[in-house]
Amino acid sequence: MNQKTLFGHPIGLFVLFFTEMWERFSYYGMRALLVLYMTQYLIQAAQTDTLVFGFAMLRTGLEAFFGPLSTQALASQIYGLYTGLVYFTPLFGGILADRVLGPRKCVIVGCVLMAIGHFLMVAEAFFLLALLFLILGNGCFKPNISTQVGNLYPPGDPRRDGAFTIFYMGINLGAFFSPLICGTLGQRYGWHYGFGAAGVGMLLGLLVYLFGQKYLGADQFVKPAAEVIKPEPLTTKEWQALGGLTALAVLNILFWAVYEQQGNTLQLFAEHNTDWHIFGWEMPSTWFQSLNPAFIFLLVPLLDRVSRYRAGQGRQSSSVGKMAFGSILLGASFLVLIFAVSGVQSTDRISFLWLALCTLIYTLGELYLSPVGLSLVSKVSPPRLVGVLMGMWFLSTFFGNYLSGYIGSFYEQMPRQDFFLLLAAMGGATGLAIWAFKPLLKRAVGSD
Repeated sequence: MNQKTLFGHPIGLFVLFFTEMWERFSYYGMRALLVLYMTQYLIQAAQTDTLVFGFAMLRTGLEAFFGPLSTQALASQIYGLYTGLVYFTPLFGGILADRVLGPRKCVIVGCVLMAIGHFLMVAEAFFLLALLFLILGNGCFKPNISTQVGNLYPPGDPRRDGAFTIFYMGINLGAFFSPLICGTLGQRYGWHYGFGAAGVGMLLGLLVYLFGQKYLGADQFVKPAAEVIKPEPLTTKEWQALGGLTALAVLNILFWAVYEQQGNTLQLFAEHNTDWHIFGWEMPSTWFQSLNPAFIFLLVPLLDRVSRYRAGQGRQSSSVGKMAFGSILLGASFLVLIFAVSGVQSTDRISFLWLALCTLIYTLGELYLSPVGLSLVSKVSPPRLVGVLMGMWFLSTFFGNYLSGYIGSFYEQMPRQDFFLLLAAMGGATGLAIWAFKPLLKRAVGSD
């Protein structure tokens, strides 16, 4: 493995950092516009036009299960299906990498498929086909870029947690700029300019990865032998790790069902119920989705210092404890919006500062759960199953994202306070459940 370092970490970490940054730029740029694009243009156009291939069939299928859907409810359901399937396909992407292609080729295939998908979004006729390309591409990309971060470090290397935090910063650097660029282009100049900018970002990510492979060391993929070799049975400790990760993955579903309202109902709330004027100038409402990554930049150094201090005092929190605390913070964030909309008419607008405070709190919750979960999967998974288990972790996010779309379909039917109370209760209950099972989960996943 290439031992050249930068800021104490292998240079390969920064190749993966910028690859992920551009991929997330493309994903979050498209996500920032998706619900607004459907509610303000696509669904109305599809009702009077047959140019959106397959849309009528999709709507008929959804309404067969859920009954007649309003424009907002249908958009929320499609959003949930798309963001959910984005996290469903990594299970198969992990298997594809482990058994057939290896992680390097899977990442390249994923980049190409996603670039095609983003550019297909430019034509509304190919809207559903574009989503399919994006879903399949992400399935190849997502689990295999994350596992390559872990492969840069030998077992027991204390830099591993820090590496995943740096990698997570790359995700959020792309997520910060994409609503500012793609969102502004889409809202102010035309939807398709925003989607096209997302496609350009994906191509840049592919170029970074192709030119930086020499810094990633040897590919961890070993092509299976032609003869059938019976795999070694899992040890008791490995079975315990599998059980612990499965339990956390189930609870992870509820976390993401609440968190993913950020791109769904909270984006609609930002558009229709939030005042974005500052000094007489109105910001595009999609800029709301830049608040989360902006707060991550501010909070990560602070949390790192707190973590180092606690470790020095011998009081380092366990990974499971951090995840419980993160879920409780997620639920608490919506108490801010409950207070902000109390006594306010459903058509009135509140200051964007309330939404910013809510975002600050659930961002802190995210930092206590998401990168910790990724690192935990990387550390405790049996080496021969790490790709599959990383895919399983993202599979839990699939169920969470789909559930977010289903929950979002009630947004118009419920008073704002009641809807935000539902989200607060789900987040808090998830945290309490993780905390209640903390002793059992800690034994299952080890000392972390």
